[in-house]
Amino acid sequence: MPHTLILGGVRSGKSQLAEDLANQQPADVIYIATATAGDAEMSARIQQHQRRRPAAWALHEEPVALGAVLSAKNTCTANAQPPCLLIDCMSLWLSNLLHAGDAVFEQEKQNFLAALDNYTGDVVIVSNEVGFGIIGMDPLTRRFADELGWLNQALAKKCERVVLVVAGLGQVLKG
Repeated sequence: MPHTLILGGVRSGKSQLAEDLANQQPADVIYIATATAGDAEMSARIQQHQRRRPAAWALHEEPVALGAVLSAKNTCTANAQPPCLLIDCMSLWLSNLLHAGDAVFEQEKQNFLAALDNYTGDVVIVSNEVGFGIIGMDPLTRRFADELGWLNQALAKKCERVVLVVAGLGQVLKG
C-alpha cells in the first residue's frame, strides 16, 4: 500500500477507514496518536479509538515530534519491512504545534514532511478537511484553518493515494 492521506470532516468515518486500510497490511501496525486528553470529552474520544483498535497493534503517543517517530520506525530487518504507521490525526497535531510556538511549529512540520519522504513502509495519515467551512472569527482559528489547508496540500502531493471520506464513504481523489 502506498502512503495514503485520508481526509474528511468531523465524524465522517475517516479514522475507521484508515484503521480498515491499516488492518489489511501484512506488516505490523503502529498507531501513532497525536491527541492529548485535555478534558473528559476528549478522554472519551480517545477511549473509543482505543477500544476499536486490534490488540496486536502497537501504540505510540506523540503530540509534537512526528518526524522523529517516523525516522525511528524506518528500520528493516532481514525478514521484515518497516511497520505500517497509522497517524491519527494531523489536525490535533497541528493544534499542538501552534500552541508550542512558531519555532517549534516550523521545525517539527519540516521534520515530519522530510521523514515522510524517507519512510519506506506504508503510512496512513488521517486529517480533517476544513476547507469547506466558513472563515473563522478570530486570528488563531483562521491561522489553524490556513495551516491545516497548506499541510493537507503538502501531504496530498507526497502521498500516492488521497481519499476523501463523506458520510462514511471513501471517495478516491488520487491513486
